[in-house]
Amino acid sequence: MATLLYRLGRFSFRRRRLVLALWVLVLALLGVGAVTLSGSTTSAFSIPGTESSRALDVIGEKMGGGGNTASAKVVFTVSGDATLTGGSPKAAIERAVAKLQTAPQVAAVADPYESQTVSQDGQTAYATVTYRVAAVDLTEADKEALLAAGDTAKSAGVGVEYGGDATQAGTEAGATEVLGVVVAAVVLLVTFGALVAAGLPLLTAIVSVGVGMAGIQIATGFFDLSGSTSALALMLGLAVGIDYALFIVTRYRHELGARDPEEAAARAVGTAGSAVVFAGLTVVIALAALAVVGIPFLAAMGFAAAGTVAVAVVISLTLLPALLGFAGTKVLPKKQRAGAAEPTGKTPAGERWARAVVKHRVLALLVPVLAIGVVAIPALDLRLALPDDSSAAPDSTQRKAYDQLAEGFGAGFNGPLVIVVEAPAGQAATAGAQAQKIISGLADVVLVTPPTPNQAGDTALLNVIPKSGPTSEDTKDLVHAIRAQESGFTAATGATLAVTGTAAINIDVSEKLSDALLPYLAVIVGLAFILLMLVFRSILVPVKATLGFLLSVVAAFGALVAVFQWGWLADLFGVDSTGPLVSFIPIFLIGILFGLAMDYELFLVSRAREDYVHGAAPDEAIISGVKHGARVVTAAALIMISVFAGFVLADDTIIKSIGFALAFGVAVDAFLVRMTIVPAVLSLLGRSAWWLPRWLDRALPNVDVEGEQLTKHLAATEPERELQHI
Repeated sequence: MATLLYRLGRFSFRRRRLVLALWVLVLALLGVGAVTLSGSTTSAFSIPGTESSRALDVIGEKMGGGGNTASAKVVFTVSGDATLTGGSPKAAIERAVAKLQTAPQVAAVADPYESQTVSQDGQTAYATVTYRVAAVDLTEADKEALLAAGDTAKSAGVGVEYGGDATQAGTEAGATEVLGVVVAAVVLLVTFGALVAAGLPLLTAIVSVGVGMAGIQIATGFFDLSGSTSALALMLGLAVGIDYALFIVTRYRHELGARDPEEAAARAVGTAGSAVVFAGLTVVIALAALAVVGIPFLAAMGFAAAGTVAVAVVISLTLLPALLGFAGTKVLPKKQRAGAAEPTGKTPAGERWARAVVKHRVLALLVPVLAIGVVAIPALDLRLALPDDSSAAPDSTQRKAYDQLAEGFGAGFNGPLVIVVEAPAGQAATAGAQAQKIISGLADVVLVTPPTPNQAGDTALLNVIPKSGPTSEDTKDLVHAIRAQESGFTAATGATLAVTGTAAINIDVSEKLSDALLPYLAVIVGLAFILLMLVFRSILVPVKATLGFLLSVVAAFGALVAVFQWGWLADLFGVDSTGPLVSFIPIFLIGILFGLAMDYELFLVSRAREDYVHGAAPDEAIISGVKHGARVVTAAALIMISVFAGFVLADDTIIKSIGFALAFGVAVDAFLVRMTIVPAVLSLLGRSAWWLPRWLDRALPNVDVEGEQLTKHLAATEPERELQHI
């Protein structure tokens, strides 16, 4: 692989104008496609095959309605002694309802006075707006028409707020990531000491993200993608795009000290590029493996992010050496270009740190492990749910509508359960009445509506209002309690019942994700062990690396629960509301942190292995590995942290929490695990760290990430290449 990449780097350097033109053309074509073929994103989450999903299909098939059509609740309120039951407030609401009925794509509007959706104190009421199309098909003009129609009631002093999927705006990346890019630029400038060298990783990362985002926009025209997909791909694409280019540019600058720019670029791509391919492959596999979980929206997010990472790898191997061809020696500081030697005599900080860790290896192991253990304690209380209007910003209309409905009608009103009863023709009403009687006797139930049968009389619907909110454990227990009645109900009536509704769907999705968490973690850990065994030709090094990865994951989970679920330091991080974590965040966190952790493991430990193989003592090999890798890994980690931390400023709770978790996880993994625990453990293991049974050594393929075979090949062909330059 190293030899192939060496040739690719040389070709890109020599044909730099062609390579640059091709990438500009690709970016332009994808940009045109993004403008002309893009569609809308969705905030809906469902899993085919769950009970709630199947019941939703039955509603759409047998009740003559769309279980998947958009809906909105327009909430009207008054304060003080005023009520909505008469006078000008009632007249204003009736006019608003009439306006809502004429809004684009609206199929029906339930008048609050006819449907009796006015609170007992008369100060809160709501109108349910049902659309003909799904929420993903509503345009911004359709949503604005909804707001304009409802707002007409404000003329009579009535407060108006809006909730429901029809009011959700697509997730858009704002300017929050700019802060992370600025910090990354500063880190690069300090690391390289040359403006050109600092600019190249930023430029290639921006191109990578541009290509990836354009591809995702095109995909939205053909697939239903979550509104968080683009932001996740942007976050990850920026971070890895900068990091991968950083590794190659660092190696290129090192090679320039001994050879011409073309050869330096080829060797940099052949050596550091091999590590980039391996590092990128780990991230891509971890994200693409989300498809194994069997959750469509999660697989789509994983593939989109994996595609962006893959683009970053390809650009680092092709466009970057082409740009190095234009830059030449300008990537070096002015003093080095003028022939001044680098200052000597001062021991590098990385070497000093490594020697301190090796000297106090037991302490260097125990202190970080204990610190991570303390940080991880909150993870024991991890609760998962899907986002709803309760997780929206407190000043948003969705959150205000949610709170007003909870105050006027009770917490469970925001998460009603829908019971679908299927019976022989003509018997649905009778079976539905029996279901109403059974469910009414369960705990945490406020109200069960009478059954509403369809025309054929083989299906009936009942609405159940819980006492608790849709994300509470009590509502979850109620859903399971209702489902536990199904066998007895079927035996007594010959009919079946199923639970659906937004709350039930969210519960099913969260439980499926929770059940998939440990199997997915097992796949990732197993993959890590195999890949690292291939690279390092060792048994204990992969074991140590994967255990370190698990430490980083539990620390990130603990910090996430403490801030976003418990509310610790919530004001500092701009967390407006706390509650269960978004269900799919832990799986994504595992996948992404796995890839990034393996990056740092590779760049630090591969040099230690190389020196050990060439005769260095175990401790000296470790010190050498940290000495040569600490500067670039520190810069890479700071860049990752700054890019991810920039997304903590986002308004979207999902993006904010992912950004925080990744920034914290990378900090723990890079500085505590890889640069402290890893060298300490390797020092304790001594020579046994690099032990591999001979039969296994012969059986495993040699991936040559360090480029040893390339070095031998270049040494053998040196005279031939010198003749080519004459």
